Amino acid sequence: MSTLDIQVVPTYNTYTISIQDISTYTSTPTSPTIRIVAPGVDVSLPFNINSINTFNSTTLGLTAVGVTTTPIPDGIYYLTYSIAPATTNYVNRTFMRTDLIQEKFDNAFMKLDMMQCDKAIKIQSTVTLNTINYFIQGSIAAANNSAITVANKLYIQADNMLNNFIRTNCGCTGTNYIVNYTAY
Repeated sequence: MSTLDIQVVPTYNTYTISIQDISTYTSTPTSPTIRIVAPGVDVSLPFNINSINTFNSTTLGLTAVGVTTTPIPDGIYYLTYSIAPATTNYVNRTFMRTDLIQEKFDNAFMKLDMMQCDKAIKIQSTVTLNTINYFIQGSIAAANNSAITVANKLYIQADNMLNNFIRTNCGCTGTNYIVNYTAY
């Protein structure tokens, strides 16, 4: 008897999503298919067994063939992997895609020059970034455990905090460096 299982493989890319087949098969399966339901997406696609399958906005039906691909949206993704007969041979997985917010977080972090912050601002910026990251990781954990409402609330909280952090210039001003470090 086959044991079906899949896992999402990080691509660290907002334009792709990769799903790996980690199933064990007693014989070569027929009609392997992945159904992906997500924000703006509801597609069933052929799935290559025992390999990593990578999809982009075109394969997910978000952009037309021949058009430049676009970032794949963040949010809750519902995956159903099946082989024939699909009514009895399938596995469901749920996960929170966070590549867009992670890219925004990374950009905010890289703009933050801790050497230009005084000690109090540096500590507060670190606490804020850690809290944002905590909410992002919490949304992933909640989605992995099918706590969809909690996952969405944590994601929205992280996004709001991150937008505020970016809007307030990441908490630092260039004069803090001059005031606090030129005397040394």
